[in-house]
Amino acid sequence: MGKIKVLVVDDSMVIRQLLKQMINAEDDMEVVGTAADPIIARDKIKHLNPDVITLDIEMPRMDGITFLRNIMRLRPMPVIMISTLTEAGAAITMESLDIGAFDFVPKPKENLGKGLEKYAADVTSKIRASLKANVRELERRSQKTSTEKVKAIQKVNDYAPRVGQIIAIGASTGGTEAIKDVLLRLPANCPPIVVTQHIPEKFSASYAARMNTTCSMIVHEAVANQKLMPGHVYIAPGGKHLLVKKTSNGLITALQEGDDVNRHKPSVEVMFDSIIACGLKNTVAVMLTGMGADGADSMLRMKEFGCHTIIQDEESSVVWGMPGAVFKINGHNEMKPLLKVPERLLALTNRRVDKGSIKSTG
Repeated sequence: MGKIKVLVVDDSMVIRQLLKQMINAEDDMEVVGTAADPIIARDKIKHLNPDVITLDIEMPRMDGITFLRNIMRLRPMPVIMISTLTEAGAAITMESLDIGAFDFVPKPKENLGKGLEKYAADVTSKIRASLKANVRELERRSQKTSTEKVKAIQKVNDYAPRVGQIIAIGASTGGTEAIKDVLLRLPANCPPIVVTQHIPEKFSASYAARMNTTCSMIVHEAVANQKLMPGHVYIAPGGKHLLVKKTSNGLITALQEGDDVNRHKPSVEVMFDSIIACGLKNTVAVMLTGMGADGADSMLRMKEFGCHTIIQDEESSVVWGMPGAVFKINGHNEMKPLLKVPERLLALTNRRVDKGSIKSTG
C-alpha cells in the first residue's frame, strides 16, 4: 500500500507549511498538495485524488463548512477540520461534525514549542484513523434532514424509569454525533446519564450547550458535586476526568485533574471504574464509536461486576476501535446498531418491563 495522500486546505501559509512539515515527517503519509482556499482545493481534489483532507473553517471565497457540505455531497471522503480555539470556533466545529467531518484538531499555535511533537502526533494519528473510517456513515450523517436532526422522541407510553439506576456512555471519534443520535431518542424522564467523550478543553462546553438545545433531557458540561438527577445528562469537561461518587445524599459528579489514562483526559476507563467503586450493579454502560481501546478493560470489569453492557456495532460506527476492543475481550452483553441503542436503554431502565424479557439480545 502506498503512502496516505493528504491535501492541506488553509488560507494561512504558515499553517500550511507547518502541517506539511508534520505530515511529511511520517513514513506512511505525504502532503500531495496545498490550497489557500476551497476554490483552488476543488481543482486539486480532481487532479490529485487525495485520501484525506485537512480543512480550515474560516477562509476567503468559500468558508470551510460550505466546502465540507459540497465534498460530502459530491465526493464523500474523510475530512479533518482545523478549528480555532474560540467559543465561535468550537460551535462551528460541532456543526462540521454534524454534517460529516471525520474529526477535528485545534488550530496549531505558531509558537507551540515543546507542544509541537504532541500536536503532530495528534494530527497524524487522526489521519491514519481516517483511512479506517466508515465513509458511508459519515455520508449518512451529512444527508440527515434538519427535521431528523432535531426530532426528539415522543412521550413513551408505559415508561417509568427505575429509581437509582444510571446510564454511562463512552465514545471518541464519531461519538459527538452518535451520542446525539442516542440522546435525541430518549425521553425527559430518563435516568441520569454520565458521558465521557474524548474532546479537548474549550469544546466540551459548546458541545453540551448544543446538545441541550436539541434533546428532551437537560444536558450539562459536568462540574464538581452535581447531584445525579433523572432527566439530566452530565458530559465530562475536556481536560478533566469525570467520576461518579456515592454520598449520603445520593450520587454526585466528581472531577479529577490527574494524568491522562490510556492517553486521554477525560478517560472512559476512569468513569466506568468509578461506577464499580460505587457498587452500582444496575448501571447500563454503552460504548459507542471511537478509535483506540480506552474503557474496554473497565467495561469487561463492569460486565463481570453485574452491570449490563452494550456496544455499538461495526456497520454503524464511524470507527470501530473502542467498541471493537470490547468485542475482542467479550466485555459486552449485547451489540446493537446505533439507532437501536435508545430503545434498549428504555427497555433496560423501565421498571414496568419484566426483567426476564430484557436479557442479552445480540
